[in-house]
Amino acid sequence: MRDSWLQTLQGIVSVRIRGGSPSALVNEAGAAGVRLWSIRYTSDNEMDCELTVGDFFRLRPILKRTSCRIHVTGRRGVPFWLRKLERRKFFAAGLFLFLAGLYLLSCMIWDVEVKGNVALTEEQVLSAAEAEGIRIYQWSFRMLDVDVLSRRLAQRLPEAAWVGVDKRGTKITIEVVENRTAKPPSLYTPRHLIAAEDAVVTRIIAETGRPVVKKDMRVKRGDILISGTIGAIPNTRTVVAKGEVRGLVWHSYSIELPLKSRSKVYTGESETRWRLLIGGRSLQISGFGKPEYEQYEVVEQRQQMSWRGIALPFGRIKETVRESETIVREMTPEEARAVGLQQARAELWTKLGPDIDIRAENLLHEKTENGKVYMKVLFEVEQSIITDMPLVQMQGE
Repeated sequence: MRDSWLQTLQGIVSVRIRGGSPSALVNEAGAAGVRLWSIRYTSDNEMDCELTVGDFFRLRPILKRTSCRIHVTGRRGVPFWLRKLERRKFFAAGLFLFLAGLYLLSCMIWDVEVKGNVALTEEQVLSAAEAEGIRIYQWSFRMLDVDVLSRRLAQRLPEAAWVGVDKRGTKITIEVVENRTAKPPSLYTPRHLIAAEDAVVTRIIAETGRPVVKKDMRVKRGDILISGTIGAIPNTRTVVAKGEVRGLVWHSYSIELPLKSRSKVYTGESETRWRLLIGGRSLQISGFGKPEYEQYEVVEQRQQMSWRGIALPFGRIKETVRESETIVREMTPEEARAVGLQQARAELWTKLGPDIDIRAENLLHEKTENGKVYMKVLFEVEQSIITDMPLVQMQGE
């Protein structure tokens, strides 16, 4: 039988019982609440077993009543380890100081690295980080959560579009994504503006070039909308066509959505466990036993010590046990239709951009089968329909 952590903490004694009636002793011990395990009968009046230190002293009256004698064959567990350490006090003190120092060193930040900065200097980022408590030799338990630190650093660095903070062991990595205003490339070659989709023109504004189509005209993909050739023959010349052309475009979507869906959510309850990391092995130091949650998910965060960029074979592992539950949601066909249409609209805006205008939605087909809703929807969308086509001139023109 494998020893439990509670038995190891109390101390375990291996004994041999002789004479009298060992079977009667087992029965009386059970009635008195004295737990014996790993019972092995070596003969009719002799047996080996194990019990805790506390039960060992409670067993003496039962031994007298059953005329049995007891002989200790082995000892193990925390009380006996402590007795041995009492004889080696300097070793015990050194071991305690080593473990305490190891734990304290693993709780400090030894390295702060900045990545992704171009316009921002490393000193600017580190100065903002230090204002939020991110610096070398800082206690990690005094720092805020990395998500909170990311938001606060983004507020302190307006030149950054996004700031991420990642903590791994004793190292903090700050990743910066800077604001970069994209400048459209200058066009030096003439071009036409042509239709990117089959559409009906709703608006046309020509800044440079000659408009070829008018409002309410139907165009096909590739048709010229604003020409880069202006002037009458033979006095023509080419320019870079610029302008805006919008039109009505039809997009067809097939939607398939289940009426019953399962999703996992967190209840908000959690517990934390710690493991001591030594080399490739880990030793659990808190949070013993199986979690009391029926459903849970374990998120592991490894925090390894390092010294001047060199990873040390020591550290700790933080395990967060989060309680979860499965929620089953059932929708009516009407609710599923609304959700499906909303998903299709979101996909349209993602694909075409936020400047589109959905004019109409036509439900072409709908059926409910095998617990799912099947739909085919035709969207009438007003959008920009232009793309450019280089205007290549022949030599001699």
